[in-house]
Amino acid sequence: MPEFLDTPSGRRIAYHQVAGQGTGVVFLGGFKSDMEGSKATALDAWARAEGRPFLRFDYSGHGASAGRFEEGAIGDWAEDAQVAISTLTTGPQLLVGSSMGGWISLLMCTRMPERVAGLVTIAAAPDFTEDGFWASFDADQRAELMDKGVVHVPSEYGEPYPITKRLIVDGRDHLVLRAPLNLPFPVRFLQGTEDTAVSTETALRLFDHAQGDDLRLMLVKGADHPFSTPDCLKTIEAAICDVLARI
Repeated sequence: MPEFLDTPSGRRIAYHQVAGQGTGVVFLGGFKSDMEGSKATALDAWARAEGRPFLRFDYSGHGASAGRFEEGAIGDWAEDAQVAISTLTTGPQLLVGSSMGGWISLLMCTRMPERVAGLVTIAAAPDFTEDGFWASFDADQRAELMDKGVVHVPSEYGEPYPITKRLIVDGRDHLVLRAPLNLPFPVRFLQGTEDTAVSTETALRLFDHAQGDDLRLMLVKGADHPFSTPDCLKTIEAAICDVLARI
């Protein structure tokens, strides 16, 4: 059973935590995903085997956390992450951000750089509300979003995603590709070439935009967005070990 953290904003966040020694690892999940996904649970098992501190959690409106997904936005979920890291971990952490979690982990790098020791992203989706959803909407969809407050877009993972006006508008306050992005610690960006949700071009844009002395982008031929095959999971673990060795 998960434990729960009440945030200053009144949201109740579910989490699982592994005790251990050394630099801790924090997993930040994706849009409408949860901490019971294959990557999060595989890293939980890896951390237990390594004796390393590890934290995974659900943003509000996700998984076992309280709240409705439709009422949340990037600012809320970034705040959830910041509170979880500040409250539940000690010292600089290695952040592992998947998809939207990649965006949120980059926000953590700018908001609380003293608490970030390194970064691994998996199919990072920075600014996706603006450059993905809003940019892809036609005139009718944009009008519907403004008038009704929500549009539903197809999802490869089940029910359509409800994309709210608040999600789009709030996202504009948290964009990371429009301003300098300094990452002064080891960073590994992982990206699959068959990812239909986040393009290789997005990964290259992030790689070109970010500044740092130890940044690497790995393209995995044939890997898709979930990036959760046995080989992909080993690739994630190897990237984490590489960063930990350089901290």
